[in-house]
Amino acid sequence: MTEQPEGQRREDEGTEKSATGVVDLGIYRQSLDPLPVTFHRRELDAILWIYGRMVGEGEWRDYAIDHLKDRAVFSVFKRSGEYPLYRIEKNPKLAAKQGAFSVAATDGRILKRGHDLRQVLKVFDKALKALD
Repeated sequence: MTEQPEGQRREDEGTEKSATGVVDLGIYRQSLDPLPVTFHRRELDAILWIYGRMVGEGEWRDYAIDHLKDRAVFSVFKRSGEYPLYRIEKNPKLAAKQGAFSVAATDGRILKRGHDLRQVLKVFDKALKALD
């Protein structure tokens, strides 16, 4: 509390800016760091279903999820100390062109790309083998 009597104002109080000003929402959103791209629940369910199947077959053992500013990446590993076998990526900038989802191999080749994640994940389906 100040020791000034009520009704008297300090000289620098009048020059203070008001904290109740109106802020343009567009400018405010641009000033903030953009949120990273993430997988939605249904997308993650489809990816984890494939992951669980491949773990059951003994082909995959570990995974990592990265949420970056421009894309989300689900990386699959045979062993945790190696490079990822596959990368399942979601890149919203490519949604109107080639499709937001893609599966890339270790060497960087795009194995499949498209607009529907479930169709892209079919690259991991194996053809049924005829038993003799």
